[in-house]
Amino acid sequence: MINKLPLPFWTLAAPIAAWLVYSGKFLFGGGAFDLLMAVGLIGTILAAVHHAEVVAHRVGEPFGTLLLAVAVTIIEVSLIVSLMVAGGPETTTLARDTVFAAVMIILTLMIGLCLLMGGARYKEQLFVKYGVSAALVTLTAISVLTLILPNYTTSVAGPIYSSSQLTFVAVVSLVLYGTFVLVQAVRHRDYFLPFGTETDEEVHAPPPTRQATILSSIFLLVGLAAVVLLAKSLSPTIEEGVAAVGAPKSLVGIVVAFVILLPEGLAALRAARQNRLQTSLNLALGSALASIGLTIPAVATVALVTNMTITLGIDTKSTVLLVLSLFIIALSFGTGRTTVLQGVVLLVIFAVYLFTTIIP
Repeated sequence: MINKLPLPFWTLAAPIAAWLVYSGKFLFGGGAFDLLMAVGLIGTILAAVHHAEVVAHRVGEPFGTLLLAVAVTIIEVSLIVSLMVAGGPETTTLARDTVFAAVMIILTLMIGLCLLMGGARYKEQLFVKYGVSAALVTLTAISVLTLILPNYTTSVAGPIYSSSQLTFVAVVSLVLYGTFVLVQAVRHRDYFLPFGTETDEEVHAPPPTRQATILSSIFLLVGLAAVVLLAKSLSPTIEEGVAAVGAPKSLVGIVVAFVILLPEGLAALRAARQNRLQTSLNLALGSALASIGLTIPAVATVALVTNMTITLGIDTKSTVLLVLSLFIIALSFGTGRTTVLQGVVLLVIFAVYLFTTIIP
Protein backbone atom coordinates (compact mmCIF):
# COMPACT_ATOMS: atom_id res chain seq x y z
CA MET A 1 0.00 0.00 0.00
CA ILE A 2 2.77 2.39 0.96
CA ASN A 3 4.68 1.65 -2.24
CA LYS A 4 1.70 2.83 -4.29
CA LEU A 5 1.68 6.30 -2.71
CA PRO A 6 2.56 9.10 -5.16
CA LEU A 7 4.88 10.62 -2.55
CA PRO A 8 7.33 9.21 0.02
CA PHE A 9 5.46 7.99 3.08
CA TRP A 10 7.50 10.02 5.58
CA THR A 11 6.59 13.30 3.86
CA LEU A 12 2.92 12.55 4.49
CA ALA A 13 3.37 11.14 7.98
CA ALA A 14 5.52 13.96 9.37
CA PRO A 15 2.91 16.78 9.14
CA ILE A 16 0.21 14.49 10.57
CA ALA A 17 2.48 13.49 13.44
CA ALA A 18 3.28 17.17 14.06
CA TRP A 19 -0.40 17.98 14.43
CA LEU A 20 -0.83 15.05 16.82
CA VAL A 21 2.11 16.29 18.88
CA TYR A 22 0.68 19.82 18.91
CA SER A 23 -2.69 18.49 20.08
CA GLY A 24 -0.98 16.42 22.75
CA LYS A 25 0.63 19.46 24.34
CA PHE A 26 -2.73 20.30 25.92
CA LEU A 27 -2.65 16.98 27.76
CA PHE A 28 1.06 16.65 28.48
CA GLY A 29 3.86 19.03 29.27
CA GLY A 30 7.37 19.31 30.59
CA GLY A 31 10.82 19.29 29.09
CA ALA A 32 10.48 15.84 27.53
CA PHE A 33 7.37 16.89 25.60
CA ASP A 34 9.09 20.09 24.47
CA LEU A 35 11.84 17.90 23.04
CA LEU A 36 9.22 15.83 21.22
CA MET A 37 7.71 18.99 19.74
CA ALA A 38 11.16 20.10 18.59
CA VAL A 39 11.69 16.76 16.82
CA GLY A 40 8.25 17.05 15.21
CA LEU A 41 9.08 20.58 14.11
CA ILE A 42 12.28 19.51 12.36
CA GLY A 43 10.57 16.57 10.64
CA THR A 44 7.73 18.76 9.40
CA ILE A 45 10.17 21.33 8.05
CA LEU A 46 11.96 18.66 6.02
CA ALA A 47 8.61 17.37 4.71
CA ALA A 48 7.53 20.90 3.78
CA VAL A 49 10.71 21.37 1.77
CA HIS A 50 9.99 18.19 -0.19
CA HIS A 51 6.37 19.20 -0.94
CA ALA A 52 7.47 22.70 -1.96
CA GLU A 53 9.94 21.28 -4.47
CA VAL A 54 7.27 18.96 -5.91
CA VAL A 55 4.87 21.86 -6.45
CA ALA A 56 7.62 24.11 -7.81
CA HIS A 57 8.72 21.45 -10.30
CA ARG A 58 5.15 20.98 -11.52
CA VAL A 59 4.26 24.66 -12.04
CA GLY A 60 7.74 25.67 -13.22
CA GLU A 61 9.79 28.76 -12.54
CA PRO A 62 9.20 31.38 -11.30
CA PHE A 63 5.67 30.44 -10.17
CA GLY A 64 6.86 27.60 -7.91
CA THR A 65 9.19 29.74 -5.81
CA LEU A 66 6.62 32.56 -5.77
CA LEU A 67 3.97 30.17 -4.47
CA LEU A 68 6.19 28.98 -1.63
CA ALA A 69 7.15 32.53 -0.62
CA VAL A 70 3.55 33.70 -0.48
CA ALA A 71 2.36 30.58 1.40
CA VAL A 72 5.00 30.98 4.12
CA THR A 73 4.35 34.71 4.40
CA ILE A 74 0.59 34.28 4.81
CA ILE A 75 1.17 31.94 7.73
CA GLU A 76 3.82 34.29 9.15
CA VAL A 77 1.38 37.22 8.97
CA SER A 78 -1.30 35.15 10.71
CA LEU A 79 1.12 34.33 13.53
CA ILE A 80 2.21 37.95 14.02
CA VAL A 81 -1.33 39.31 13.92
CA SER A 82 -2.61 36.71 16.40
CA LEU A 83 0.25 37.48 18.82
CA MET A 84 -0.36 41.23 18.47
CA VAL A 85 -4.07 40.92 19.19
CA ALA A 86 -3.46 38.62 22.17
CA GLY A 87 -0.48 40.53 23.57
CA GLY A 88 -1.88 44.05 23.38
CA PRO A 89 0.34 47.14 23.87
CA GLU A 90 3.39 45.05 24.86
CA THR A 91 3.70 43.75 21.29
CA THR A 92 4.09 47.11 19.54
CA THR A 93 7.55 46.14 18.21
CA LEU A 94 6.74 42.51 17.34
CA ALA A 95 6.10 43.10 13.63
CA ARG A 96 9.21 45.25 13.27
CA ASP A 97 11.48 42.79 15.06
CA THR A 98 10.13 39.79 13.13
CA VAL A 99 10.31 41.45 9.72
CA PHE A 100 13.77 42.88 10.32
CA ALA A 101 15.05 39.51 11.54
CA ALA A 102 13.54 37.77 8.51
CA VAL A 103 15.12 40.22 6.07
CA MET A 104 18.56 39.98 7.70
CA ILE A 105 18.41 36.17 7.86
CA ILE A 106 17.48 35.96 4.18
CA LEU A 107 19.95 38.55 2.89
CA THR A 108 22.99 37.45 4.89
CA LEU A 109 22.54 33.89 6.18
CA MET A 110 20.39 32.24 3.51
CA ILE A 111 21.99 33.87 0.47
CA GLY A 112 25.44 33.71 2.06
CA LEU A 113 25.20 29.95 2.56
CA CYS A 114 23.88 29.47 -0.99
CA LEU A 115 26.79 31.40 -2.50
CA LEU A 116 29.34 29.67 -0.28
CA MET A 117 28.09 26.13 -0.95
CA GLY A 118 27.55 26.72 -4.65
CA GLY A 119 30.87 28.47 -5.10
CA ALA A 120 32.77 25.78 -3.20
CA ARG A 121 31.29 23.08 -5.43
CA TYR A 122 31.27 24.80 -8.84
CA LYS A 123 33.82 27.63 -8.28
CA GLU A 124 31.58 30.11 -10.11
CA GLN A 125 27.80 30.28 -10.59
CA LEU A 126 25.74 32.30 -13.04
CA PHE A 127 22.33 33.93 -12.79
CA VAL A 128 20.17 36.44 -14.67
CA LYS A 129 21.10 39.74 -13.08
CA TYR A 130 18.06 41.61 -14.48
CA GLY A 131 15.70 39.63 -12.24
CA VAL A 132 17.93 39.96 -9.17
CA SER A 133 18.27 43.70 -9.82
CA ALA A 134 14.48 44.09 -10.01
CA ALA A 135 14.07 42.25 -6.70
CA LEU A 136 16.77 44.28 -4.95
CA VAL A 137 15.38 47.61 -6.16
CA THR A 138 11.96 46.72 -4.80
CA LEU A 139 13.30 45.27 -1.54
CA THR A 140 15.48 48.33 -0.87
CA ALA A 141 12.59 50.73 -1.41
CA ILE A 142 10.16 48.83 0.84
CA SER A 143 12.79 48.29 3.55
CA VAL A 144 13.71 51.96 3.77
CA LEU A 145 10.10 53.17 3.68
CA THR A 146 8.92 50.77 6.40
CA LEU A 147 11.92 50.30 8.71
CA ILE A 148 14.05 53.47 8.42
CA LEU A 149 11.85 56.40 7.36
CA PRO A 150 9.62 56.22 10.51
CA ASN A 151 12.63 57.43 12.53
CA TYR A 152 12.66 60.74 10.67
CA THR A 153 9.00 61.73 10.30
CA THR A 154 7.73 64.50 12.62
CA SER A 155 3.93 64.21 12.67
CA VAL A 156 4.18 62.05 15.81
CA ALA A 157 7.06 61.57 18.22
CA GLY A 158 9.14 58.42 18.16
CA PRO A 159 9.88 55.77 15.47
CA ILE A 160 6.21 55.41 14.52
CA TYR A 161 3.92 56.58 11.73
CA SER A 162 0.73 58.54 12.16
CA SER A 163 -2.47 56.85 10.99
CA SER A 164 -2.44 58.61 7.63
CA GLN A 165 1.28 57.92 7.12
CA LEU A 166 0.83 54.26 8.07
CA THR A 167 -2.03 53.90 5.60
CA PHE A 168 0.00 55.52 2.83
CA VAL A 169 3.08 53.35 3.44
CA ALA A 170 0.95 50.20 3.58
CA VAL A 171 -0.61 51.02 0.21
CA VAL A 172 2.79 51.88 -1.29
CA SER A 173 4.26 48.58 -0.05
CA LEU A 174 1.42 46.63 -1.67
CA VAL A 175 1.84 48.55 -4.93
CA LEU A 176 5.58 47.84 -5.02
CA TYR A 177 5.17 44.15 -4.20
CA GLY A 178 2.26 43.74 -6.64
CA THR A 179 4.28 45.37 -9.41
CA PHE A 180 7.21 43.07 -8.71
CA VAL A 181 4.96 40.00 -8.91
CA LEU A 182 3.57 41.28 -12.24
CA VAL A 183 7.10 41.68 -13.58
CA GLN A 184 8.24 38.31 -12.24
CA ALA A 185 5.27 36.22 -13.34
CA VAL A 186 4.00 37.97 -16.48
CA ARG A 187 5.78 40.83 -18.21
CA HIS A 188 9.43 39.79 -17.71
CA ARG A 189 9.22 36.19 -16.63
CA ASP A 190 12.39 35.36 -18.57
CA TYR A 191 14.40 37.49 -16.12
CA PHE A 192 13.72 34.89 -13.42
CA LEU A 193 14.11 31.67 -15.41
CA PRO A 194 17.18 29.45 -14.85
CA PHE A 195 19.91 29.34 -17.47
CA GLY A 196 19.33 26.75 -20.17
CA THR A 197 22.89 25.53 -19.66
CA GLU A 198 22.24 24.24 -16.15
CA THR A 199 23.02 20.56 -15.96
CA ASP A 200 20.98 19.55 -12.94
CA GLU A 201 19.17 16.32 -13.64
CA GLU A 202 15.99 17.57 -11.97
CA VAL A 203 15.62 20.26 -14.63
CA HIS A 204 15.15 17.54 -17.26
CA ALA A 205 13.22 15.11 -15.07
CA PRO A 206 9.53 14.62 -15.92
CA PRO A 207 7.20 16.76 -13.79
CA PRO A 208 5.28 15.09 -10.96
CA THR A 209 1.79 13.78 -11.64
CA ARG A 210 -1.31 15.88 -11.03
CA GLN A 211 -2.23 13.67 -8.07
CA ALA A 212 1.18 14.11 -6.47
CA THR A 213 1.06 17.87 -7.02
CA ILE A 214 -2.36 18.26 -5.41
CA LEU A 215 -1.32 16.08 -2.48
CA SER A 216 1.91 18.03 -2.03
CA SER A 217 0.03 21.34 -2.14
CA ILE A 218 -2.30 20.20 0.63
CA PHE A 219 0.43 18.77 2.82
CA LEU A 220 2.62 21.82 2.20
CA LEU A 221 -0.02 24.07 3.75
CA VAL A 222 -0.71 21.55 6.53
CA GLY A 223 3.00 21.29 7.28
CA LEU A 224 3.65 25.04 7.22
CA ALA A 225 0.75 25.63 9.59
CA ALA A 226 2.15 22.98 11.93
CA VAL A 227 5.59 24.63 11.79
CA VAL A 228 4.17 27.97 12.89
CA LEU A 229 2.03 26.46 15.68
CA LEU A 230 4.86 24.33 17.03
CA ALA A 231 7.25 27.30 16.87
CA LYS A 232 4.70 29.39 18.77
CA SER A 233 4.29 26.64 21.37
CA LEU A 234 8.05 26.36 21.81
CA SER A 235 8.56 30.14 22.05
CA PRO A 236 8.07 30.24 25.87
CA THR A 237 10.78 27.60 26.25
CA ILE A 238 13.00 29.60 23.91
CA GLU A 239 12.30 32.77 25.90
CA GLU A 240 13.29 31.02 29.12
CA GLY A 241 16.50 29.80 27.52
CA VAL A 242 17.31 33.28 26.21
CA ALA A 243 16.63 34.82 29.63
CA ALA A 244 18.76 32.15 31.31
CA VAL A 245 21.84 33.18 29.31
CA GLY A 246 21.11 36.88 29.82
CA ALA A 247 20.49 37.68 26.13
CA PRO A 248 17.98 40.38 25.05
CA LYS A 249 14.41 39.40 24.15
CA SER A 250 14.95 40.43 20.52
CA LEU A 251 16.89 37.18 20.12
CA VAL A 252 13.59 35.32 20.47
CA GLY A 253 12.33 37.01 17.32
CA ILE A 254 15.44 35.86 15.46
CA VAL A 255 14.93 32.26 16.56
CA VAL A 256 11.25 32.22 15.59
CA ALA A 257 11.94 33.90 12.23
CA PHE A 258 14.70 31.38 11.55
CA VAL A 259 12.36 28.44 12.20
CA ILE A 260 9.63 29.89 9.96
CA LEU A 261 12.12 30.56 7.14
CA LEU A 262 13.86 27.18 7.44
CA PRO A 263 11.74 25.37 4.79
CA GLU A 264 12.55 27.98 2.14
CA GLY A 265 16.15 28.15 3.31
CA LEU A 266 16.70 24.41 2.92
CA ALA A 267 15.06 24.47 -0.52
CA ALA A 268 17.32 27.35 -1.56
CA LEU A 269 20.44 25.56 -0.30
CA ARG A 270 19.52 22.38 -2.13
CA ALA A 271 19.05 24.31 -5.38
CA ALA A 272 22.44 26.00 -4.94
CA ARG A 273 24.13 22.63 -4.42
CA GLN A 274 22.55 21.46 -7.69
CA ASN A 275 23.96 24.49 -9.54
CA ARG A 276 20.55 26.18 -9.77
CA LEU A 277 21.53 29.53 -8.28
CA GLN A 278 18.73 31.35 -10.09
CA THR A 279 16.17 29.22 -8.27
CA SER A 280 17.95 29.86 -4.97
CA LEU A 281 17.86 33.61 -5.50
CA ASN A 282 14.22 33.50 -6.59
CA LEU A 283 13.40 31.74 -3.32
CA ALA A 284 15.50 33.97 -1.09
CA LEU A 285 14.72 37.40 -2.54
CA GLY A 286 11.10 36.46 -3.18
CA SER A 287 10.76 35.42 0.46
CA ALA A 288 12.25 38.70 1.69
CA LEU A 289 9.94 40.72 -0.55
CA ALA A 290 6.86 38.76 0.44
CA SER A 291 7.78 38.92 4.11
CA ILE A 292 8.08 42.69 4.27
CA GLY A 293 5.77 43.62 1.40
CA LEU A 294 2.81 41.64 2.75
CA THR A 295 3.46 41.61 6.50
CA ILE A 296 3.68 45.37 7.00
CA PRO A 297 0.39 46.15 5.17
CA ALA A 298 -1.40 43.36 7.05
CA VAL A 299 -0.11 44.52 10.43
CA ALA A 300 -0.87 48.13 9.54
CA THR A 301 -4.46 47.18 8.74
CA VAL A 302 -4.85 45.44 12.09
CA ALA A 303 -3.31 48.43 13.91
CA LEU A 304 -5.64 50.90 12.18
CA VAL A 305 -8.76 48.79 12.80
CA THR A 306 -7.95 48.10 16.47
CA ASN A 307 -6.46 51.57 17.11
CA MET A 308 -3.19 49.93 18.15
CA THR A 309 0.16 51.70 17.97
CA ILE A 310 2.95 49.81 16.21
CA THR A 311 6.61 50.74 16.21
CA LEU A 312 8.27 50.27 12.83
CA GLY A 313 11.50 52.25 12.95
CA ILE A 314 14.67 50.28 13.75
CA ASP A 315 17.53 51.69 15.84
CA THR A 316 20.76 53.16 14.49
CA LYS A 317 22.77 49.94 14.82
CA SER A 318 20.13 47.95 12.95
CA THR A 319 19.91 50.64 10.27
CA VAL A 320 23.65 50.43 9.63
CA LEU A 321 23.53 46.64 9.31
CA LEU A 322 20.48 46.70 7.01
CA VAL A 323 22.00 49.32 4.71
CA LEU A 324 25.33 47.46 4.68
CA SER A 325 23.60 44.19 3.79
CA LEU A 326 21.65 45.75 0.92
CA PHE A 327 24.79 47.51 -0.34
CA ILE A 328 26.91 44.33 -0.28
CA ILE A 329 24.14 42.33 -1.97
CA ALA A 330 23.85 44.94 -4.73
CA LEU A 331 27.61 44.86 -5.35
CA SER A 332 27.77 41.06 -5.22
CA PHE A 333 25.06 40.59 -7.85
CA GLY A 334 26.20 43.33 -10.18
CA THR A 335 28.24 41.06 -12.46
CA GLY A 336 25.86 38.15 -13.02
CA ARG A 337 28.21 35.61 -11.41
CA THR A 338 29.25 34.76 -7.87
CA THR A 339 32.07 33.00 -5.99
CA VAL A 340 32.66 31.88 -2.41
CA LEU A 341 33.96 35.37 -1.53
CA GLN A 342 30.53 37.01 -1.64
CA GLY A 343 29.11 34.19 0.46
CA VAL A 344 31.79 34.57 3.15
CA VAL A 345 31.27 38.35 3.33
CA LEU A 346 27.51 37.96 3.78
CA LEU A 347 27.95 35.28 6.45
CA VAL A 348 30.35 37.56 8.34
CA ILE A 349 27.70 40.31 8.30
CA PHE A 350 25.15 37.85 9.69
CA ALA A 351 27.60 36.87 12.43
CA VAL A 352 28.01 40.55 13.32
CA TYR A 353 24.22 41.00 13.34
CA LEU A 354 23.73 38.02 15.62
CA PHE A 355 26.63 38.94 17.91
CA THR A 356 25.52 42.56 18.34
CA THR A 357 21.98 41.38 19.05
CA ILE A 358 23.19 39.19 21.90
CA ILE A 359 25.80 41.69 23.08
CA PRO A 360 24.50 45.10 21.99
